[in-house]
Amino acid sequence: MLELSCLLAEELPPEPPPLQRDRVVFFQRLATLYVRYIQVFRQLEEAHSMLVHPQKRRLIRVILTGVMGRVLELKNEMVEKEFSEYHYLDDVLHALKLTPASLEIPIPHFFLSERSKEVEERKLLLMDILKMVENVEDAEGLDTSRDRFETEEEVIMIIQMAERARQGRLRAKLNKEIRCGSFDRRHGAKTTESTFTELAAMHIQKVWRGYIQRKKTRIARDEEMIFLGMVMDPKYQVPCPAEITAQATEASIRIKQKKYEEAYLKSTEEILKQLRDTERLDMSKTIKSQIREWFFECRNATGVFPDYPSEEDGGSALIFAEKSPQQLMEEIALKEEEEANKSKGTQEKGKKDKGKNKEEDEDAGLKMNPSAFLSDLKEANNRFEDFWKNRDESENFTQLHEVELIKEEMRKVIEAEVRVQVDEEMRQELAELKLCVDKDKGGKAKANAKKKKGSKRGKKKKKEKDLTADRTLESLCQELVEQRLLKQAKNVRLQDFLGDYNYLGTTLRQNDIEPMPSMLDVRQVISLYAVLPLGSQEVHEKAPLIKSILLVGPAGVGKRMLVHAVCQETGATLFDLSPCNTVGKYPGKNGLTMMLHMVFKVARLLQPSVIWIGDTEKMFYKKVPKEEEELDPRRLKKDLPKCLKLIKGEDRVLIMGTTRDPQSADIKALSKMYGKIILIPRQDYGSRYILWEKLIKKQGGEITEALDLSSLTKVTDGYTPGHMVKVIKSVVSQERIQELTKRPLTAADFVLPLAKFEPVFQKEEEAIKNWYAKTSLGKKRIKAASGKEEAPPKGKDTKKKGRK
Repeated sequence: MLELSCLLAEELPPEPPPLQRDRVVFFQRLATLYVRYIQVFRQLEEAHSMLVHPQKRRLIRVILTGVMGRVLELKNEMVEKEFSEYHYLDDVLHALKLTPASLEIPIPHFFLSERSKEVEERKLLLMDILKMVENVEDAEGLDTSRDRFETEEEVIMIIQMAERARQGRLRAKLNKEIRCGSFDRRHGAKTTESTFTELAAMHIQKVWRGYIQRKKTRIARDEEMIFLGMVMDPKYQVPCPAEITAQATEASIRIKQKKYEEAYLKSTEEILKQLRDTERLDMSKTIKSQIREWFFECRNATGVFPDYPSEEDGGSALIFAEKSPQQLMEEIALKEEEEANKSKGTQEKGKKDKGKNKEEDEDAGLKMNPSAFLSDLKEANNRFEDFWKNRDESENFTQLHEVELIKEEMRKVIEAEVRVQVDEEMRQELAELKLCVDKDKGGKAKANAKKKKGSKRGKKKKKEKDLTADRTLESLCQELVEQRLLKQAKNVRLQDFLGDYNYLGTTLRQNDIEPMPSMLDVRQVISLYAVLPLGSQEVHEKAPLIKSILLVGPAGVGKRMLVHAVCQETGATLFDLSPCNTVGKYPGKNGLTMMLHMVFKVARLLQPSVIWIGDTEKMFYKKVPKEEEELDPRRLKKDLPKCLKLIKGEDRVLIMGTTRDPQSADIKALSKMYGKIILIPRQDYGSRYILWEKLIKKQGGEITEALDLSSLTKVTDGYTPGHMVKVIKSVVSQERIQELTKRPLTAADFVLPLAKFEPVFQKEEEAIKNWYAKTSLGKKRIKAASGKEEAPPKGKDTKKKGRK
């Protein structure tokens, strides 16, 4: 909180700082703020997940939401200024004495913990529907399988195949027993019993002595390596008592949090009921007397009774602001004049003035965009400093809720309820006063009110027609599951997307070489653009709105895994509108409209939701290949962008597309559809090393000196994580795990199976990189790198001056 207060003091100074002309210095300031806010975010998230005091947790939750939103705003500004989704902040990390791991975006624990029941109910609903669909399909399959075998020849052929397979398995088993047998064929029949016994004893002695000596040598070598600090002591690899205690403590904290939260909610209900019974009447009388005083103060100051503030302006709450009656009267009169004088001409002038102001600001220097979160952060920080910072809690060792604080909050709730009722009564009283004293029937005010209502009705946009108004959510979900449009996300996390930091990013950019992002960079961007907005409603509404994301990269780099990981981290519902998945479903124009309506309706009702479009380049083909013409992959090209426009800030719905061949698509249509295009390249050396190590251990293998991971990583340049996973699953089988003590894993075990796959060559990666350079952000980046930043052309300015 101290660091946050320092950041707020820097961002909200008493006097605005001078504009910065140097783009590099300005970006450096943005990057420093971004990294510092991430550190605050990490610490606040840990505090929120470990505290048990319910009121403290609520305040930290508000601050945490504000910090998340501010991080997203700063990221958006950094992208606008540097024209790149990826940033390399080595100099900032060095100045703040931080490591690259400090840039990891944490996933708040409350994203899932607060919605655990809801997420479980959705999973159960989907599981039940899937079971029903599978049972129906199995029954249909049994009906069709009765007439499968029509002739005796087919039956005989199947029996022969099964018998040959059985005999083959027996032969393989016999060969294995012979290979692994312990008897000696060379001396079995020709030697006598005594000689055979001597030979056997010598053989046993030789094997035993060799085993003992090898064991001693291995122990001595391991002890030496541990002493030198080259190998970790085995006792430290097992969870130590402190770690076990910490895990138990964390589990008990989770239980306490639920218990204290229930006690807080129960206490809130009781106090609210008690205050309504005891203080509601007194509150009503006090507000009425204050409003009457205001009536007569305005009458004495202006000579007439004032107009009562409307509900939209805040009603009587506007009266109790720290302003004089004359100021209030002037404000109300100004608002009415502004509403009356609104017209198209004034709006156009306003737009022109804004354009001029923007140009003037650009000429004067760079400044940060206005923030939607700083005011809330400042208010929450003030609440912390006023109430919690210096509070003595020596008597509240158990960290239960504060009753007096609940009473203060509930009084505000009751006051808001009373104020609505009092406003209605006082409006009538004011009308009667005007009628008696000013002989004003209040007709004008009523007419104005009617006009306002009429104008508002005119402004209201037509609602989207509900084509399934008569259907329940369960029936819609069942139909979408049957059509394979609603799916269950795989159990993968964002942490499973393994990779290392790009340590050469800054160096390459200094030498005018655009570096390829690392897996850690990709994971960070996905956390910012997808996980944080979907996980928090407040962040999604106020932060820069991201409706769609496109993941571009070769096959096997983990694009689909990221889609499933986003769903798991946020508890989102997954829909599949891939061209290959929608073939033959809901034919015709009406059918397509119905499909999209159902998907987006259920997505809004079960938000947060992710709509995945795999092989999205097929939807925007420049020219459809002949073999795919019958599939009609471009059927969603016109209607889906229309649905995308209807997504608003309150709808936590994200469209995620994946493509391996973006060159075959129309780049303009693709860029219009997807607001963010994220490039996922093949893995670099550091990421491949981590992948080999973690995946082998996860499968049950052991990393020994026999396995040269460094050489294996170097040799497998160009192979994707998808290739690695398949090879590790085939090599590290259960039988192979049992033989690890005799035959440890080596690099050769993985190289031979890996050779069957075709790697991602540098030409393919360069083609995707060149395609990305043609996108709007890529073009801006190239212009900025060449020193030709976007600026208004001189010819236009001279013409304008001449006209003036």
